[in-house]
Amino acid sequence: MKNIYLLFILLFFCSCQNQEKTIAKTDPIPNHQYDQKLTDLGITLPAVAKPVANFVNIRQAGKILYLAGKGPRKADGTYIKGVVGADLTQEQGYEAARIAGINQLAVLKDHLGTLNRVKQILKVAGMVRATPDFGNQPEVVNGFSDLMVEVFGENGKHARAAVGMGSLPRGIAVEIDMIVEIY
Repeated sequence: MKNIYLLFILLFFCSCQNQEKTIAKTDPIPNHQYDQKLTDLGITLPAVAKPVANFVNIRQAGKILYLAGKGPRKADGTYIKGVVGADLTQEQGYEAARIAGINQLAVLKDHLGTLNRVKQILKVAGMVRATPDFGNQPEVVNGFSDLMVEVFGENGKHARAAVGMGSLPRGIAVEIDMIVEIY
């Protein structure tokens, strides 16, 4: 009887160890070529700008990254400013959102070392400084969303909000934040 009891304990112990090993395994990072995709698209990521107030550019919780809002800072350090529907056309707003996307990619790459660790873009919130009668915020924020799909393919498709704002910090045309899952 003692031998059966000892055998049962031994089998249980071995079973638990194997289960722990299974749980501890992580999925390997797929052979994504997102960094190369940027090169193929002719996109050069800028240096990451330091926050202008009391916040950080990115916060990580496990495999989820929360990126603070970024605006359309051009390569020369100036921002696209103005009101879409008054100072800027919808197309100019789209380009501003795309530039905000490039700035977010720079934050991601700076934090991760490579974009190849991105599993998927989960959520995006796009804010468009617009006139009260301008209603095409989704088309403006597509500048950001289209870029994410160009770079990450299906993994770049995301849930999203695109809203109009009466003002944005320092007069910028758009501000966009995002949530990303990584490997």
